[in-house]
Amino acid sequence: MANRKSIVYLLLGGLWAFLYFYKEEIANFTVFNWMLLPYESNLSKTILFFFDVVQKIFLLLILVIFISGIVRSYFSPEKTRKKLEGKSLLSGNILASMLGIVTPFCSCSAIPLFIGFIEAGIPVGITFSFLIASPLINEVAVVMLFSLFGWKTGVVYIFAGLVIAVFSGWMISKLHLERWVEDWVYNFKNGPTAQIEIKPSLDDRILAGEQAVKQILSKIWPYVLAGIAVGAIIHGYVPQDYLASLMKKSGFFSVPLSVLIGIPLYSCSAGAAPIASVMIEKGVPLGTALSFMMAVIGISLPELIILRKVLKLPLILAFVGILASGIILVGYLFNFIF
Repeated sequence: MANRKSIVYLLLGGLWAFLYFYKEEIANFTVFNWMLLPYESNLSKTILFFFDVVQKIFLLLILVIFISGIVRSYFSPEKTRKKLEGKSLLSGNILASMLGIVTPFCSCSAIPLFIGFIEAGIPVGITFSFLIASPLINEVAVVMLFSLFGWKTGVVYIFAGLVIAVFSGWMISKLHLERWVEDWVYNFKNGPTAQIEIKPSLDDRILAGEQAVKQILSKIWPYVLAGIAVGAIIHGYVPQDYLASLMKKSGFFSVPLSVLIGIPLYSCSAGAAPIASVMIEKGVPLGTALSFMMAVIGISLPELIILRKVLKLPLILAFVGILASGIILVGYLFNFIF
């Protein structure tokens, strides 16, 4: 059985390598030889962009999510809480932000995570650092950033995301907003939490990687396709300088405007990154495009609706205001540097 599994993984690895290293040839063959589209048409550019980026993104996602799933098998919610308990304010915010990268957070898990952290005595601000970092900087975001923007922009984005998560959590702590958490959260008891921890075997960890690929891809693939499709249409049909001129009309206010536009939209990094990438390609300043992306990922309206079940409105508004301000400042900084 072990040998059979090894052969299967070897074959899958070979298939992955073939598809990744020949992705451009496969995209060209599909568009020009199979679909027989003309070379310099807008439709050809649109579909070629779509096929090329879809292959690159999905292949990288499969690899990185699989590896992240194995790494994540070493972290449990209980271990995460224990690592954060008793930490000082700033060190707690930094550690929480770092843990947020390897422990993915989505709006559906907001309530149990928040309750667990509060019940463990972890300060509200440290909890928010964790909740901000998880959607902004996870394995999906890293794949999208490095493949679409290049490693330099990806590294700067990751650093900026960590700074935003740390700063926002620290500010919430300094403002002493604990009283705006719903009372029932403090009174909630999960019952005994002591559990016998069973160390997973190597097969268990590999299985965790497989399950991570299935679970995450099943949730995000519509956003990936939708984001790449919108990006492909902009790439093929929007004139080169149109978006840039549109943003220039807003001048100094283009960054906060991009954040305001991004907040009501609902997508993860897989859907927002391709759109931001093509915006940059069309001449939109880097900071403005990334501010839009961060707002879509970090301050989505559905997530705020879910969080309203555990937070009172003043804390929700403070969270949005602090996080939006951090994103806007980073946007201006990116535009100034690049």
